[in-house]
Parts: sequence; C-alpha cells; structure tokens
Amino acid sequence: MDVYERITRNATEVVTEAEGRDLAEAPEGKRAYVGYEPSGVLHIGHMLTATKLIDLQDVGFEVTVLLADVHAYLNDKGTFEEIRETAERMKAQFLAYGLDPDRTEFVLGSEFQFDREYVLDLHALELETTLSRAERAMAEIASGDTATVSQAVYPLMQALDIVYLDVDLAVGGMEQRKVHMLARDVLPKIGADAPTCLHTPLIADLETGVGKMSASEGISISMEDSTADVEAKVESAFCPPTRDPDPDDEGRERENPVLQIFEYHVFPRFETVVVERPEQYGGDLRYGDYESLAAELESGDLHPADAKGALAAYLDDLIAPGRAKLRANADADADAEPGPDP
Repeated sequence: MDVYERITRNATEVVTEAEGRDLAEAPEGKRAYVGYEPSGVLHIGHMLTATKLIDLQDVGFEVTVLLADVHAYLNDKGTFEEIRETAERMKAQFLAYGLDPDRTEFVLGSEFQFDREYVLDLHALELETTLSRAERAMAEIASGDTATVSQAVYPLMQALDIVYLDVDLAVGGMEQRKVHMLARDVLPKIGADAPTCLHTPLIADLETGVGKMSASEGISISMEDSTADVEAKVESAFCPPTRDPDPDDEGRERENPVLQIFEYHVFPRFETVVVERPEQYGGDLRYGDYESLAAELESGDLHPADAKGALAAYLDDLIAPGRAKLRANADADADAEPGPDP
C-alpha cells in the first residue's frame, strides 16, 4: 500500500484528489486536524475519524485534535467549566484509543478563538457569506425547529479554525462535508488558502441499517460500554448475509453495519481477524483483509452469528483501554469528593 492509498484508505472522498496526491508526495511533518465538540465519551463515530488519524500518523503526519469548547458553548452544551472538564476526559480517551502522544496536539478552541485577529477575520467571513450559504452548511449542527444566530456563525468558525491551526488537511465524517465546502468557498475571499479535505464514511444505524448511527438515538457503541454491553449491542445488529441489503419495507436504502464496522474499525487496526468456531462447525476462520471476510459472508461460508461474535470481541479489544481510563477518572473524581463533616 503506497502513501496515498494509506491516506485515503476507507475514505469516502478527498477534495481534491490532486491535492491529496501532492500531500502524499512528502507527508512527513504535514499537519492534519479534526475537530470535536467535547461530549464526554468517545463513541463509534469519533473512533472512525480517530482511526483515520492513526493512518495519517503512520505515514508521517502530525495531528491536531481541536476540542471545540467554544463551539460546544455556542451549541448550548454547558458552561465553559463543564465543557473543559469534558474535554480533558476526551483527550485521555483519544490517547487510550491509540493516537500517538508524540504526534498529537490537543487544542481548546478558546486558546485562540477569542484573540482579536481571529474575531476580526471571523467578521470578515461574515461579510463574505450570505445567510442562505451559512444555513446550508449548518444543517448538521442546528437542533430543533428554530436555528439560532450562533449556529449560523458556527460553520464560519469551523472554516476559520483550519487557518488558525495551520493545517494541511482537514479530516471529518461526511456530515462535515458542507462545512468543508463552505471553507473552500469563503476562505480565499479573505486571502486564505482553500483547505484540502478528507471525509470518512458514516456507519449505518446498528439496528436497521438505515441512515446513520447516532449517539443520541437508537443504539450506539461507546467507551462507556462494558464487554457485555458490546456483545449485546452487536448481537442485536442488523446483519443479513450480504454487503448489499435490500431496501426496507418503506423503500429506504440499507447498509450492513456489521460489515461496515469490520471494514472501517477492525481491519485498519488488526492485521488478521480470527472468527472462532467449534470444530464441529468447521473450526476457526482467519481473514487477512476485509474483502475476504465480506465475500465469505456473502457466499454463506461465514454465518452472520459467527461474524457478530468476532466483531464484538475485536470491538471490545479496541475500546477496553478507553473504558479503563474512564473508570480510573471516575475513581479519581470519587476520591476527590469531600467527605461528610466530622
């Protein structure tokens, strides 16, 4: 696998391909970034982009993780004190998941977003952006029936963050595509370069295979989950014996989320996947790549129940270090609480 293939492995798109190939020519020391609102616990969506950051570090990129406390405040996620405490917990989980501490910089948005130059550049972007253009970019941000002014400013700040973090590559899930396209459109209007962007896929809803998995609705897998939780959630997952399921009864397109998680989470982190089976059912199966596993599910050589069992084990292995970090933090917080007055 050459450098460009590693950079783009399991990515939905790079905007543009030519710019991505230029980065691949000399990746050492290049800088990639992804931004997250501090939410407390890493879930499978965070883990997908984090896996891509690990790929980028493996070929020489430095990584910046923006823990976007100001964005979270604008999106009504708590006080600054609460959000920053959450950000510290997320930082520990990212490192436990596998990001290289020597190649990862964690930055709070408040470290630079209140600076005079940033605020003036933000106002310059506001002058260059119509409300309708901002509304298109904020579709994934706004919640409820009525958007606020802060939610219109939010995507402009995301665009400007790319400039102030001095990065070569902006990384995000496909839900960030509209924001990144806004950045490519408006940043040159204030004299900044249009960013190169890499977008990762979205995992389908675990129960139905429709739409996308959500941490707030339906079933999601996170570092809070115990081994038993992971096993139960994967066991209940939609997994027909195909990578191309038929639409549901309402005509909605579906994906196979079990195969997606194997492709985007497991195989990038493990060289070989072993599906354990009793000898009476043929013994263990070993796969060195995703395509082999998917093909045997399709052919019937791999039963969906066996695939789910293996997936639960490998997912649990991936989140176990973060789960331990969460427990250690919880124990430390409990020890720090004042006892009753004597």
